[in-house]
Amino acid sequence: MPTSGPLAYDVFVADPIPQNVTDLVPNGDRRMFSPLSVTLIHGERDAVLVDPPLTSAQALEVGDWVEATGKNLTHIFATHGHGDHWFTADVLAERFGAQVVASEGTIREMHRNVSLRPHFWDALFPGQIPETSVTAAPVPGNRFTLEGHDLRIVEVGHSDTDETSVLHVPDLELVVAGDVIYNGVHQYLAESANGGRDAWRRAISVVEDLRPRHIVTGHKNKELDDDAERAIAETRLYLDAVDELLAKHEEPLDFFNAMLDRFPDRLNPGALWGGAVALYK
Repeated sequence: MPTSGPLAYDVFVADPIPQNVTDLVPNGDRRMFSPLSVTLIHGERDAVLVDPPLTSAQALEVGDWVEATGKNLTHIFATHGHGDHWFTADVLAERFGAQVVASEGTIREMHRNVSLRPHFWDALFPGQIPETSVTAAPVPGNRFTLEGHDLRIVEVGHSDTDETSVLHVPDLELVVAGDVIYNGVHQYLAESANGGRDAWRRAISVVEDLRPRHIVTGHKNKELDDDAERAIAETRLYLDAVDELLAKHEEPLDFFNAMLDRFPDRLNPGALWGGAVALYK
């Protein structure tokens, strides 16, 4: 299929929203959910949306953002099964007549996250998440096209959860990395024990081997650019610091404070605190 013209991409960053948790983070912050990145890859006429957001309100904003471009949305892709990256996929797919796609592993994790909804996602955000079902389908060879340009689903295994993938857009030298790479936001560590961080490092290496110039991360500080080399290096550095400081501290609060000292500019310390509590269990 011949290409019709160059591609481009834009990013919508949904601001942090409060969680339904009364306890404060030890540094005094309210418990918040990290900012969410939603990526629109587009050609002359058509577009693909990556990682639709969590809440109905966020989906309305993202939908209006997509509609304002005038592009025809053909596909919605989810990088992994965490609900904040796909729970509003059906809402947006119905609005635009798009097809929801994901890797087979991600689809399995989607079903797991639906089962977690009552006591996890809906407990944190009561009444804010639309009813959803898993309608995503795999695509042959983990490959689909946008106006003749290849979009490649690359499965990378465990990162901050199991069965994650990224979307590689070779013609843009772009990887939309979901939660494999972070950009200026504290990383989710709750699923990183028992070899998880080493697996995460392997996933990072898979992304690096794609040789991207640009990486859009699932959680980013919107003041930062999408420089791939920097984001990869900083994500690795964070995991290395976790290993170092876990070995030095016997209590989650001491680990938390040491990580804050090491990374004072990263957004959402509440995500770090949640991970610390989980790791020290």
